[in-house]
Amino acid sequence: MTRDEAWKILTEFTQSDSLRKHALAVEAAMRHYAAHFNENVERWGVVGLLHDFDYERWPNPPEHTRAGAAILRERGLDEELVTAIMSHADWNQDEYPLDTLLRRTLYAVDELCGFVIAVAYVRPEHLTGMTPSSVRKKMKQKAFAAAVSREAIEKGATLLGLPLDDHIQHVISALQGVNSDLGFA
Repeated sequence: MTRDEAWKILTEFTQSDSLRKHALAVEAAMRHYAAHFNENVERWGVVGLLHDFDYERWPNPPEHTRAGAAILRERGLDEELVTAIMSHADWNQDEYPLDTLLRRTLYAVDELCGFVIAVAYVRPEHLTGMTPSSVRKKMKQKAFAAAVSREAIEKGATLLGLPLDDHIQHVISALQGVNSDLGFA
């Protein structure tokens, strides 16, 4: 599946601007890590772009991911990519464990992208000049972006075998590359 085909699916099922921006952020982080790990940038980008495409219509577990997986299979998405998308949801991890680099990376960037964007919204310079220490400082504030799992962020870095600061810096760098797509230009 091409990036254009994935974008059409995303926009067909997702009308929310914030959910589309989240998809773009996760896509950017997945592309960044694919290049970092010498993996297929296009395939990994498609996974990032589509990982939550069904959330607006089916926000509750387990319909979220499972309804989307059926649609993606019907539309011809490669099974490796479908199962990677399935694996990012905790409720699917018995059947789709975080046992590949692609799956671990999607899990690792999903929550962190949301958190980094939340931090960017409250900074006058948004993503410009953002550092891992500024993100970690906000992580300590339990009321800030309270819905984002700090445990998932830390687990993600561990799954990638990276220090938390390195993981955060990778995601910041990826998001800075799509600054205008995220509405920060």
